[in-house]
Amino acid sequence: MTATLERVDVVRTAPAKGRSRARTRHRLTVLAFLAPAILGFALFFGYPLIATIGFSFTRYDLINPPEWIGWENYAYMLADPLFRTAVHNTLWFVVVLTVARVVFALGVASVIARLKTGVGLVRTLCYLPSLAPPVAATLVFFLVMRPNEGPLDAFLGWFGIEGPLWFADPVWAKPGIAAVMLWVSGDLMIIILAAILDVPQEQYEAAELDGAGPVRRWWHVTLPSISPVLVFGVVNSIILALQLFTQAVVAGSAASGSADVTGATKVLGFPENSTLTFPVWLYTQGFRYFDMGYAAAMATVLFVISFAATAVLVQRMRKATHQEQS
Repeated sequence: MTATLERVDVVRTAPAKGRSRARTRHRLTVLAFLAPAILGFALFFGYPLIATIGFSFTRYDLINPPEWIGWENYAYMLADPLFRTAVHNTLWFVVVLTVARVVFALGVASVIARLKTGVGLVRTLCYLPSLAPPVAATLVFFLVMRPNEGPLDAFLGWFGIEGPLWFADPVWAKPGIAAVMLWVSGDLMIIILAAILDVPQEQYEAAELDGAGPVRRWWHVTLPSISPVLVFGVVNSIILALQLFTQAVVAGSAASGSADVTGATKVLGFPENSTLTFPVWLYTQGFRYFDMGYAAAMATVLFVISFAATAVLVQRMRKATHQEQS
């Protein structure tokens, strides 16, 4: 009786061992396929991130060996007046550009979704500006809004309105850059348009039977249904505003007239540092003054802020999605 029980135990454990080996082989196969992506991520993102955090605690100029100085770079940020100016300008773009970009893309997408004819043409025309290179798009707006010579000032002159200096005016420089960013927001518009068209028609029909008009249907059916996409648009716009660099440099350089034939300029933040964003000041510290330690500290702060804002908004999106499903 005892021998029989032992044979039964052997028979029962053999399939378990086979399943364990198969599971191990499967995991190794998956890991082998993921290895190139993991290696690339570690090499081109993980290592630079760790190196940047390490350099942020040093004094480094690309020539001499890094010198450990602790938290001095971070402490200097609090006393740097141009750092505060860059933070102020960047926060302006984060607030204004995020709201304007999402509202603008949502409005255009809502209008296109209600069109009966010519939808493909209008959708293509609205999306094409987003394919324009940032330098070219900014230069086009600079030429259109050129004081006393551009088409916009000529148009305003027909009504007896004297246009401002636009990109050469500290008050209008940031709104001008925001206008450029709105013009090239066709990618977000397409994403929101796809979400609107994906809303089930049964929900609109049910709301219409309950007596809801077009505005109430849009407010109570469309917006709740596309809320995850709108949160994505907010996250995308915040990151875009935090990383605003090319448009600010090109607009300031063109308005100041300091750019040479190669596009290089010695004036950043023109006029009166109104276009000095966080990335522009980071670039100046790293590649103009070669203070790589301070630039690394600024990059670390920018990464932490971007990561925190994204994490909070994604968490809220998941919570809203979970409540909607419930």
